[in-house]
Amino acid sequence: MQDVRHVGVAALALIVVVMSAGGAAAERYAWRAEMPAADDRLDRRFVPPEGFVRLPASDRSFAAWLRGLPLKPDGTSVLLHTGAPKGRQDVHAAVIDIDTGARDLQQCADAVMRLRAEWHFASGETRRIAFNDTGGGKPMQFSRWAEGERPRAEGRGLVWARRAAADASYASFRRYMDTVFSWAGTHSLERELIRVSDGRVEAGDVIIKGGFPGHAVLVADVAEHPVTGERRFLLIQSFMPAQDMHVLKGRDTPDGSSWYRLERGQSFVTPEWVFPQDSLRRWPTGTAGG
Repeated sequence: MQDVRHVGVAALALIVVVMSAGGAAAERYAWRAEMPAADDRLDRRFVPPEGFVRLPASDRSFAAWLRGLPLKPDGTSVLLHTGAPKGRQDVHAAVIDIDTGARDLQQCADAVMRLRAEWHFASGETRRIAFNDTGGGKPMQFSRWAEGERPRAEGRGLVWARRAAADASYASFRRYMDTVFSWAGTHSLERELIRVSDGRVEAGDVIIKGGFPGHAVLVADVAEHPVTGERRFLLIQSFMPAQDMHVLKGRDTPDGSSWYRLERGQSFVTPEWVFPQDSLRRWPTGTAGG
């Protein structure tokens, strides 16, 4: 780096601002060392349909965080957790630049929980990171994990006890998420979320069918028509087996547009799943997951 003793005051201030901004940006997506090029962000790659505008979102909101998600270069294939290409390469419009892990864990609901937890982690709200286990329906809290507690199965639920040193690092968080993936899924996540009865989609909402198997997709961005009030939205999914998170192409749109619409009273069709009507859910507020 240039010796700052020979840099003017204004230039020095600019260097400080740029360095601070770069650090803050990287912290927003903690699995990355640096931010991607401007074109490799979700909101830059996907322009709203003609006549639609993105809904306002505050800087620290989940919606704003999702819009800035880093993407792999255009044309990237979706890979399975094994590193092999997914059999179908015709359902995605972009691949999220985030790790999948080497085990068959980060599937559909897991990807939804991962992104929600990553946002809380980046926001310094680690005590809000918690997801219910499938068997007992009790919260698996990152705060307990960070203090060294670990869960083990007992009956239909989990019992926590201190079995490790305290560790609140990102590496510890990532191990916690793999444990969540092992004990939670669509069945438990659907029961945590609140049904959206009016059909007004918001960024961060989840379209989900709990079950064995079930499926879940995350609403990554929303645009609205200022005259008609119609909303269109982007979806992110992982699938079975565990694979790269990706932005879905539209299933029935002639141009393969990724901006979906939700018709109330009708089933919701994506390239690899048909959700029953009334599958739209939202994170509760004032709770560990909200």
